Amino acid sequence: MGTYENGRAFAEYKDSLDPIAHLRNHFYTKENQIYMDGNSLGLCSKDAERAVLRALEDWKTYGINIWSGAPTNYFLYHDVIGAKLARLINAKPEEVTICANTTLNVHQCIATFYKPEGARNKILIDELNFPTDRYAITSFVKSRGLDPEKTVKVIHSRDGKTLNEEDILAAMTEDVAVALLPSVLYRSAQLLDLERLTKVAHEKGIIIGFDLCHSIGNIDHDFAKIDCDFALWCNYKYLSGGPGAIAGLYINARHFSRGPGLSGWWGNRKDTQFELRDTFEHADNAGGWQTGTGAVLSLAAVDGALDIYEGVDMAAVRAKSLDLTAYLMYLIDTELSSYGFTVGNPREDAVRGGHVALEHAEAARINEALKAAGVVPDFRYPNVIRLAPQPLYIRYTDVYDLVQILKTIMDTGAHLKYENKAGTVA
Repeated sequence: MGTYENGRAFAEYKDSLDPIAHLRNHFYTKENQIYMDGNSLGLCSKDAERAVLRALEDWKTYGINIWSGAPTNYFLYHDVIGAKLARLINAKPEEVTICANTTLNVHQCIATFYKPEGARNKILIDELNFPTDRYAITSFVKSRGLDPEKTVKVIHSRDGKTLNEEDILAAMTEDVAVALLPSVLYRSAQLLDLERLTKVAHEKGIIIGFDLCHSIGNIDHDFAKIDCDFALWCNYKYLSGGPGAIAGLYINARHFSRGPGLSGWWGNRKDTQFELRDTFEHADNAGGWQTGTGAVLSLAAVDGALDIYEGVDMAAVRAKSLDLTAYLMYLIDTELSSYGFTVGNPREDAVRGGHVALEHAEAARINEALKAAGVVPDFRYPNVIRLAPQPLYIRYTDVYDLVQILKTIMDTGAHLKYENKAGTVA
């Protein structure tokens, strides 16, 4: 954490030094709005818009020939975009593809890697990860006629906010076949040590994968060092690939010969795919884990959004993210603590993701008051307002102004007109 000062002049000074400030110009931002929800849905970019409009024009122009006649190689689009994503996590281009959604990719990975043998028959998860991962694993286990109570092993939190890594390691016992853990916890923003967890898992003969939904595009992961077996993520948060964007999938190259647990024609070898053989021949890369035909318009949005990262060092993105969140925590401590606000996320850089978990007993109604005042946050039960200063388009002055708006809300009691409960979409 750096040294910070109160006052808007300091925030303006920080903005003047920002080496990636120009990236904000790629996005559609609104005057009088502070968008702090990039960890739920990133803003639309001009790059994503351009790519979608190009795909629409290609569809109009080429019809069915879009697959082979357009300048963009839509037939291998998933490989092209996969290579762009791979650069962000320092993986091999052939190890990353883009397909389906996060939940279906959980099903795909568990179907691929869960091979129970004797006493090694458990799937290890934690109780704090976003629940779709647990839903998917539970339904997978049931579909195999197994009892989730006996097959799914859950790591419990000591404080309800974070995971103790020693507890995770202790849970990696001889009965565990596969582990799926989050990179960053979606409520508390805790960042796990993926390299350490992978090393120990492998020493114990466990296949391990990670859910990167709350880290990719914001944290400079190094998968060449982490060397886990698989990973999955959505592309609509920090990567700004569009609402419900098609998702991402990493398969370590050492597993290419294994083949997918769930097969589909789009994962077939490209040189024989349209021979439509009765026998599936999976492509010898992450693309072999494709199932159905890719949704070109969604692919295009992600493709365009990733153009913004070209020439950008992920270490610089991470550095600004850490600085913005540290600055926000400083302002919470110095200007908001007297109103009952506390910081619910880890403070150390090495274990903090990209958002701040602002806690308050009346968080739900304060969250609504923030929306009315032109701030876009989100609420997570029971008492967390998540504030994500996305480093590609959030400024230090935005962080400063956000805190002043919160002070005004509390001073005027503007939050009291709202019920202290979350809406349907928090």
